Amino acid sequence: MVFVGVDWAEAHHDVCVIDAAGMVLGKRRVPDGIEGVRQIHELVGAHAQEPEQIVVGIETDRGLLVGALVAAGYRVYAINPLSASRYRERHVTSRAKSDPGDARMLAELVRTDRHNHRQVAGDSELAEAIKVLARGQQDLVWSRQRFVNRLRNTLREFYPAALEAFKDLDSGETLALLERAPNPWEGRRLSQAKIVSALRAAGRQRNLEARAAEIQTALRSEQLEAPARVGSAYAMVVKSTVAVLRNMNQELAQLESELSRSFEGHPDAETYRSLPGLGVILSARVLAEFGDDPNRFDHPKSRKAYAGTAPITRASGTRQVVLARVARNRRLADACYLWAFASLNRSAGARRYYDTLRGRGQTHHQALRAMANRWVGILHGCLRYHSAYREEVAWPASLEVAA
Repeated sequence: MVFVGVDWAEAHHDVCVIDAAGMVLGKRRVPDGIEGVRQIHELVGAHAQEPEQIVVGIETDRGLLVGALVAAGYRVYAINPLSASRYRERHVTSRAKSDPGDARMLAELVRTDRHNHRQVAGDSELAEAIKVLARGQQDLVWSRQRFVNRLRNTLREFYPAALEAFKDLDSGETLALLERAPNPWEGRRLSQAKIVSALRAAGRQRNLEARAAEIQTALRSEQLEAPARVGSAYAMVVKSTVAVLRNMNQELAQLESELSRSFEGHPDAETYRSLPGLGVILSARVLAEFGDDPNRFDHPKSRKAYAGTAPITRASGTRQVVLARVARNRRLADACYLWAFASLNRSAGARRYYDTLRGRGQTHHQALRAMANRWVGILHGCLRYHSAYREEVAWPASLEVAA
């Protein structure tokens, strides 16, 4: 066996190769790209006959470099940077640190402790594509929310009537009307006919007159106003923010459309969609983070731990505390939490389970985390046996009594 540590960076990577006894066989700083991968192959090729004999430790699980090493047949372990830092402290008390030293440390880590870490999953090309689209869609949603918060703060400063008139600041109706009336005085001059026209152009089809009357009443209500010049400056900020949000909504719609098409073409799509609370986008997020390598999670507990839904226990002497897991895949934990919440009205068993936990004194968030943990276990069983969700199997009477 040959063990390789790669301390990766943007322009170059430090590589260290050791044998089973921990002796250094070679080390080198290689450039990024094809030439760097060629030099890594050259460095390890002199000490190993088969790709399966090469074990690589690196502090990331994605990127072109990782993909090239996995494609070469190497056994690649993605080491959490926090775990790598703690491992360094086991061997270096002086707190010294260097890139070549980190490469040596990663090689030592996979030589002695690789059984405690997860090998990079062999996900399909389609699953990788879904992951890229799902993460891009979620990043754009988070970015849009930051602009919505900025718009809300701006309106609060000089245009409170708009906050009374519009509840969803990122909706097409709101953006269309704010584009026409970005300040209080233009908002007061909007006629009901113009409001109806804007609502219809934004896609609204029902209750146009009633909704237009509500908006007009709110915009014409008496409110404190900023000085004219200050208000004009705020209006320019509103117009620019509205333009950005309009463009983000269009791009988000295109991303979601492509994500839906990619997800629906996956073999496991029907299994995910059969679970209550999982729509197309949320299913795609969950599949993207779990991947589709059938050998990645050999037990429901490992899947639950990776999802961050399984609690952790801290025990010392007579003291024992059960806490929510902090070190977790944030994207996956967020998706599972939303999944648990959405399932309350779609699964009678989930609702009874939630009510039982609430009756025991657990908070809403604690109960949802416990439900998410249960749903991840159910998903593991469905994927393992290639079967669709069945309510009577997922929530048997004996489980409800025990809960």
